[in-house]
Amino acid sequence: MKVNVGKSMLELVEGDITLQKVDAIVNAANTTLLGGGGVDGAIHRAGGPSILQECKKIGGCATGDAVITGGGNLPARHVIHTVGPVWHGGSQREPALLASAYAKSLALAAARTLTSIAFPSISTGAYGYPLDQAAGIALAAVLEHLSGSTTLSIVRFVFFNRMTFEAYTHALRELCTGTVDISYK
Repeated sequence: MKVNVGKSMLELVEGDITLQKVDAIVNAANTTLLGGGGVDGAIHRAGGPSILQECKKIGGCATGDAVITGGGNLPARHVIHTVGPVWHGGSQREPALLASAYAKSLALAAARTLTSIAFPSISTGAYGYPLDQAAGIALAAVLEHLSGSTTLSIVRFVFFNRMTFEAYTHALRELCTGTVDISYK
């Protein structure tokens, strides 16, 4: 699914984020930045040891924040590492922290004048964030960013399974009803 937002394109696809040929991919990292499971582990394995070396120099990342490293052996030139919240029922600022993780990642991309970025679904794996709620928050943050002045021409969400793709597709249709030019592909 593709949606035009101003001069930018928002894409939802199924696939492997480590294979994306974009300026930056976003890593759903943990606060240590030392690798882990899921998307984090896959990015560290595919990117090689240089990413871990840069992460060690950075020294960590707070929940809701983001940092950037080189892409190592990945097709992407950069990896933006962001830490989403662990789900505790929604009463511990989880929505604000998740929105911040996306916003800070987009701000880093803009600060580097990047033109393309790929996101996973942050916090919806081991961190247990409900998929339908996370999808709405993620997409709202991206749409807000794209509605302003941005260097990004492509924002792509890459999902490893159909269930996640469908949740984001549903959320995007709800968010975009009548507000942006939508073209489905």
